[in-house]
Amino acid sequence: MADKQVIAVVGATGMQGGGLVRAILANPAAGMTVRALTRDVHSDKAKELARLGAEVVAADVHDVESLKRAFAGASGVFCVTFFWAHMSPEKEFAEAEAMAKAAKSTGVRHVVWSTLEDTRRWVPLSDNRMPTLLGKYKVPHFDVKGEADQLFKQLGVPTTCLLTSFYWDNLIHFGMGPKPGPDGALAFTLPMGEARLPGIAAEDIGKCALGIFKKRDAYLGRTVGIAGEHLTGSQMAAALTKALGREVRYNAVPPEIYRTFGFPGADDLGNMFQFKRDFNAVFCAARDPEIARTLNAGLQTFAQWLEANKAQIPLS
Repeated sequence: MADKQVIAVVGATGMQGGGLVRAILANPAAGMTVRALTRDVHSDKAKELARLGAEVVAADVHDVESLKRAFAGASGVFCVTFFWAHMSPEKEFAEAEAMAKAAKSTGVRHVVWSTLEDTRRWVPLSDNRMPTLLGKYKVPHFDVKGEADQLFKQLGVPTTCLLTSFYWDNLIHFGMGPKPGPDGALAFTLPMGEARLPGIAAEDIGKCALGIFKKRDAYLGRTVGIAGEHLTGSQMAAALTKALGREVRYNAVPPEIYRTFGFPGADDLGNMFQFKRDFNAVFCAARDPEIARTLNAGLQTFAQWLEANKAQIPLS
């Protein structure tokens, strides 16, 4: 048998990267081995990946030389950034630039870059329907990723841009699950009216990324968007009601109210949901569950994800 392709995975202990690491390890017939990149090879999550069979190596997305060492000999690289670790668009852009330069320097044959739209293509800074943030962004954690797409193109790195969707796992980890109101009833809050929200299980992003690596020639140079389902807030509340066995009401607040909620990033997320609402047809069309299913035959619906994860959703 020919040598297996090495796929280097940035953010291997995070949700997207971890999903890809596990997907590769669970699919030995794909002819790939996985190199899991992490800042701390001694963390519990890193040790768990090593136990599962991954090659775990130290790398820092702020250190291009460490990335070059980690990418050396890899056929494919999964590149992802995590804005919420520092909430700095400038840092996120620098991370993407370091990854693009390292991929170019080491001759990587295929990069899958986890990205999002630059919303300023639809909502220029002069458009006052939503506030401009940090002086030059509408949705910082979207805009900077979309802006960074050009880095891979300008360097001539063979890249597939992967547009991701709202993680259903945010209901567990990001404080976005149902909360009890003054009357004790559970409310699920989104500032999207009756627009549809493309959502996906975080682990399915990694499985879809594996599908792209397996079909390199078909997806090279393309932008691919994925989702598990497109659901309204009302539909999500109904699914939560059924799964939890408690009534969950949909609380559709206006984005201008959501932006005042006061948690870190509330203004960014308020703008994000407003963008998804105001440009719903375009946003949904860019994320086709059928394409995701061709990449990942086991793609979960929201109801399936809830059945497996409902016990983890905090309700207080």
